Amino acid sequence: MGKYFGTDGFRGEASVTLTNEHAYKIGRFLGWYFKRENTPARIVIGKDTRRSSYMLEYSLITGISASGGEAYMLHVTTTPNVAYITNTENFDCGIMISASHNEFFDNGIKLFSSNGEKVNEYLIEKIESYIDDDMEFCGYKKDLPLARRENIGKVNDYIFGRNKYTAYLISTATHSYKGMKVGLDTANGSAYQIARSVFEALGAKVTIIGNEPNGTNINDNCGSTHIENLQKLVVEKRLDVGFAFDGDADRCLLVDEYGNVVDGDEVLYIYAKYMKEKGILLSGSVATTIMSNIGLYKALDELGIGYSKTPVGDKFVYEDMMKTQKEIGGEPSGHTIFSKFATTGDGIMTAMKMMHVILENKTTLHTLAKSMKKYPQLLKNLKVKNKQNAIEDHDVQEVIEKISCLLGDEGRVLVRESG
Repeated sequence: MGKYFGTDGFRGEASVTLTNEHAYKIGRFLGWYFKRENTPARIVIGKDTRRSSYMLEYSLITGISASGGEAYMLHVTTTPNVAYITNTENFDCGIMISASHNEFFDNGIKLFSSNGEKVNEYLIEKIESYIDDDMEFCGYKKDLPLARRENIGKVNDYIFGRNKYTAYLISTATHSYKGMKVGLDTANGSAYQIARSVFEALGAKVTIIGNEPNGTNINDNCGSTHIENLQKLVVEKRLDVGFAFDGDADRCLLVDEYGNVVDGDEVLYIYAKYMKEKGILLSGSVATTIMSNIGLYKALDELGIGYSKTPVGDKFVYEDMMKTQKEIGGEPSGHTIFSKFATTGDGIMTAMKMMHVILENKTTLHTLAKSMKKYPQLLKNLKVKNKQNAIEDHDVQEVIEKISCLLGDEGRVLVRESG
């Protein structure tokens, strides 16, 4: 991880650790970096519903156009929409403004390469150097040149890109949802328009909550981080299934017809099992992270399905999937990647894939999930002065080893630093 950018972009409290000046300089650098001779950089931008997303969007656009680049505005949309359009419409770079599941006062800037994947560390290092006014690497003593006259960049409304992504999602469905009663919680965030459009277009009877964003209520007692509201909705309305997204809709958690939560590990189990039964899990393996429940591994072992364990972060999951040609991977939090269809976690796509298995097998989500026995686990967050020193402490390591020996293969202890 860099000075500003972590595993999931530049994230911090808006106007405190992530300012409009940071956004402007990122835009300035990208507009300059991707410029080719007589060809301006083409950069597409999406944002979530946070109040500060508009401020950061305009600052990015100002920087891009000041360097002679062309900015294309998707407006409020999902992270996977940005990744998809960057790849399919030949953009040099994609930018998503979001802090995902965090509270409204935080925000973030995620960057995608022209193939819709997270940008490489080389580019991140160069951007961070420019933010800190280290100009040596780009050959200018003072600052990057400003575009002038007809070379000043253009700003384009690009609602087409959001509509194309919505159409793409609908095109991947192989079943009608007619007769299915579906609950959606869009977290007052990025998916509040798209998710409903997709499910209704496919024939589902949709009941939706968390779809009235006001700039400060994103993830506020709603969405995948507060799934109890969707649980209540599904039970009270007697719905067939419920899907809860996070602020930028790259995650999805599920609720079965009895109000039970089905998390990302269970999604991996259900879909990997389905793929193996259909003979389409060609890699014979699934990408997981070190945070996955031990019950997932035992269930995969019983099915004869292999797995890898990556560091936490969908970036690492995707990298592993590309190296080993895995078809599916993800995290317990609901980041699930289907490599045939997307380059990043996609909450709406995950919901559609689960609908596919339910309808294909003519069964219920509860029936699909009950075969995997989840082990009870406890997660504790501790604040420390130095993360690395805390992990390497002799006493800490001694306790970890002692507990691991006691648990054997029936449990585990994991100590990790959080990003």
